[in-house]
Amino acid sequence: MDTFTAIRERRAVKHYDPEHRMSESEIDLLFDLAMQSPTCFNIQHWRFVLVQDPEIRKAIRAAANDQVHVTDASILIVICADVLAWQKEPERYWSNAPQEVQDWLVPWMGPFHEGKLEQQRDEGMRSVGIAAQTIMLAAKAMGYDSCPMIGFDPIKVGEIIRLPEDHAVGMFVVVGKGTKLPWPKPGRLPMDEILIRDRFS
Repeated sequence: MDTFTAIRERRAVKHYDPEHRMSESEIDLLFDLAMQSPTCFNIQHWRFVLVQDPEIRKAIRAAANDQVHVTDASILIVICADVLAWQKEPERYWSNAPQEVQDWLVPWMGPFHEGKLEQQRDEGMRSVGIAAQTIMLAAKAMGYDSCPMIGFDPIKVGEIIRLPEDHAVGMFVVVGKGTKLPWPKPGRLPMDEILIRDRFS
């Protein structure tokens, strides 16, 4: 499937075949594609928790307002952000870049993030969102449906997945074989309302 078609046909599907299983090669491909997503300073904040244990998925479903696709989709991904990834051997993120690029960017990461807790979290959440969209478009191109998810208790989910203290839960994405078509797209605002040229009036 070409990119334009995947973008237009991707929908948030809520109903899945609970018997369907993705192959390990498909799962590997999906995460390989997810890891192509861009991040600020190439920090790669995302941490993908692939939840396959049925009992853990049931517990997460209970913490997610009993949303059925948490357990019925082929895979559940809890996308988290390591909000302090910028501190953790930052030279790793540019190890293959030319030396002059490393010398410029690596020292800049500290001053950009240091003491700016909101910015650290914002950068992590931006990375989570971009990765989630990559996963959903890749899934569509692979012939699967997906759904981005909120509507859960992040503290409880964090406890269930043993989230490290310097991480934050961003969102879920489920992927699988949809069994029920979503309703028609509910509506899009006109472009002249959402596209602002140069500045707001």
